[in-house]
Amino acid sequence: MNLYLRYFDKETLVYNVEEAIDFLKSIPEIEMTPELEADIRDYASSNVFYPKRYKIRPRVYFIIIKTTASSMADFKDKKALHPAPEPAAGRRDLTANVMTRLTERRDGWYEGALDFKRVVMIPGTGKHEYRDTHFVARCKAASGQDCYNRIVEHLKERVDNRSQFPSAKGKNFHFKYLGMWK
Repeated sequence: MNLYLRYFDKETLVYNVEEAIDFLKSIPEIEMTPELEADIRDYASSNVFYPKRYKIRPRVYFIIIKTTASSMADFKDKKALHPAPEPAAGRRDLTANVMTRLTERRDGWYEGALDFKRVVMIPGTGKHEYRDTHFVARCKAASGQDCYNRIVEHLKERVDNRSQFPSAKGKNFHFKYLGMWK
C-alpha cells in the first residue's frame, strides 16, 4: 500500500512509512513529534482506507491518502480506486426487493400494520400532543402499496388532520398477504 501526502502545493507519492515521515520532516512548518509519527505509522498499518487529515495550526492541515497507485500519474488519473464494499451493494438489493414486494400486484386479503404519530387532546389542559399509535387492519387490496393507501385513507377520516403518517417504504409499515378473496 502506497501513501499520497499533500501540504498546500507540496505533494508526493511514497511507497512506505519511512519515506512519508522523511517527506514531512523536510517541510519546516510541520513539527514531527513522536506522537504524530506513531499516529502516521498506525494509520499506514491499519485497514482503514479513508483519507487522514492532520492539523498543523488553525485551518492548516496536511493529508495522507492510502492508494494502490504505483505512480503519481496513476493516482491523479484515479486508476487505483478502492472497490466499493459489498454490504453497500447488498443494501441496495434489499431496498429494491422491498420496493418490488410493495408494488407487486397480488389481489387478495392483506393485513397491514402502521405505526404513526396521532394528535390527541389532553383533557386536563385542552392542549394537543403527538402519541405513537400502532394500528393493524385487514383489508382487500391489490398490492402492499394499495393496502397502505387504504389504511391511511381510513385513518385520515377518523383522526385529527395534523396526525403524521409514515412512508409505505419505511420501517413503520408492514404488511402480510393473507390469501385470495372469493
